Amino acid sequence: MLCTQEKGTLSNDPTSPHILFSTLYLELHKLAQRELARQWNPLSLGVTTLLHEAYLDISARDNLFFPDNARFIGYAARVMRGLVIDHVRSRDAMKRGKEFQITSLEANVAAHVANGSELSKIGDALEQLAEVEADLAEIVDLKFFCGFSFREIAAMQRLSERTVQRRWEKARIFLHHYLAAQSSI
Repeated sequence: MLCTQEKGTLSNDPTSPHILFSTLYLELHKLAQRELARQWNPLSLGVTTLLHEAYLDISARDNLFFPDNARFIGYAARVMRGLVIDHVRSRDAMKRGKEFQITSLEANVAAHVANGSELSKIGDALEQLAEVEADLAEIVDLKFFCGFSFREIAAMQRLSERTVQRRWEKARIFLHHYLAAQSSI
């Protein structure tokens, strides 16, 4: 079991990000796998690399507290999404002549071809949604990025399944309007 050291004392707090990360490692690995699999263009970012980068990002933050595993997984999903978006932005900047990047050609090149700026726009929209209504953004992360069903999200958040569905629809409407407004600019 991992322990965190805070100001000279060891902590075995089960809500510690370090403990949660090690406890939920396999589930987080599957989450990272799904996140990378959904990308339109193949990335030069591996599953384990994404997962470990997320760990480094989470462990670098102070005073994080997660009352349950679902909140931690949702937070980890947002961190991984942010890392993927940053990677795509960096890759797109390199394509515009910033510098060269050598990547291996994989046999299963994604059939979906969309530009990386779409992922960046979605990330910006989700960040805006989180500023306006954090609970809606959390549902989007749990549903879209983590792959949880409405029933699972309802159980995690102690809400009715119908309430989760209504919030999902509200979030989708917000994201649609935000993305439409950004594309008209």
